[in-house]
Amino acid sequence: MASMMAGVVEYVAKGLVDNTDAVSVTERDDGGRVVVRLDVAEDDWGKVIGKGGRIAAAMRSLLKVAAVQEDVRASLEIGD
Repeated sequence: MASMMAGVVEYVAKGLVDNTDAVSVTERDDGGRVVVRLDVAEDDWGKVIGKGGRIAAAMRSLLKVAAVQEDVRASLEIGD
């Protein structure tokens, strides 16, 4: 894992989904901002997004806390 931010996202996602083998977390630098991308199995999308996006919002909050620890700006993309 490239950073603590990606590690936090992966840990939370694996705790939520049924198919932990399909969890993939990648990072890329996007002009001074680190973009962390979370990919899960199609059947698990709802589990990582949650009702009204609440779980996704909570994961983004945790990511921002980890980003402050690393002194960078970060965002989370949840994809297929």
